[in-house]
Amino acid sequence: MAWGGNGGPASGQEVLKLFEVKLKVPLGLNEADLVIPADNPLTPAKVALGRQLYFDTRLSANGTVACATCHSPRFGFTDGQPVSTGIKGQKGGRSAPSTINRAFSTLQFWDGRAASLEEQAKGPMVNPIEMGNPSHAAVVERLKQIVGYREAFQRVFGTGDFTIEHVAKAIAAYERTNLSGNAPLDRFRAGDNTALSEAAQRGLALFEGKARCVRCHTPGTFTDEQFHNLGVGMVKPQPDLGRYDITKQEQAKGAFKTPTLRDSALTAPYFHDGSAQTLEEVVEYYNKGGIQNPYLSPEPIPLQGDGAPEPHGAGESRSRGVLTVPDRGHCVCGLRPRAATVGDYRKRGPHPALV
Repeated sequence: MAWGGNGGPASGQEVLKLFEVKLKVPLGLNEADLVIPADNPLTPAKVALGRQLYFDTRLSANGTVACATCHSPRFGFTDGQPVSTGIKGQKGGRSAPSTINRAFSTLQFWDGRAASLEEQAKGPMVNPIEMGNPSHAAVVERLKQIVGYREAFQRVFGTGDFTIEHVAKAIAAYERTNLSGNAPLDRFRAGDNTALSEAAQRGLALFEGKARCVRCHTPGTFTDEQFHNLGVGMVKPQPDLGRYDITKQEQAKGAFKTPTLRDSALTAPYFHDGSAQTLEEVVEYYNKGGIQNPYLSPEPIPLQGDGAPEPHGAGESRSRGVLTVPDRGHCVCGLRPRAATVGDYRKRGPHPALV
């Protein structure tokens, strides 16, 4: 038994802090930027429980959908589909965003509607298209029928009478360990001049220079964690308004969170609607400056050779862009070396199911 500072048995929270561990951050990521709530410290047992829950289809109403169904290590914690498929084969309206390096972020989902990973973990469980549960209470009651889970929650949180908050904290703890770094690009920046090919080095120079990708895909996690309208899907009769549906701010219409470029070679298709099948298509879309609409963000500005913006009409690409065909090829080469190669999370899978 663990003992608290007053000489008596330790509370569940005190037990957690006794066994708190420091997350090992791979090369290329900044440990100071980690977001780990004070009320949800990482412990080995909690991470193991979260991993168990993450891959368990019993979190869904009919036992067919797990977190890993849409966020699979095999696809860089996405599902490789334009839009996600939930319970009873229902299709969602957006592509599954990668959960890689989410330990460095607060707002979650494409539209930022969840303020933390804990809140994000709870959302899909009661979404009628995703996991289809009528309530969080239904999820908890189902898990409480499983002896292994009652025992695991007792060990981790000091209570077998757990709530949805405990479930979400465990899942979030596991998700925070899914870090991607120590990629060829990181090793190149650390002084290994052999880590990147010549083509990839040219791509990196374009990424940080003429192509201006770095304006939104900032080093480290390669996302500024902000919301931008690139014109994706805005020509549809009823476009997805993204961040606007959360904030109701006019300038947020059609704006979506900048996705990480870590392991982007694994996470196709791209954009919030999965409309770009390849990295080549993504680069070409940005080279054209997106699609004109009243809420287009200022960041993807296409340039002519003289550096001046080109004229454009509503619903049209803003220009042919300044990047040449070789430039675009080098940009793609520069994107691929952002994949982790050490401690490869793609080898992760579910533990045997608890009974």
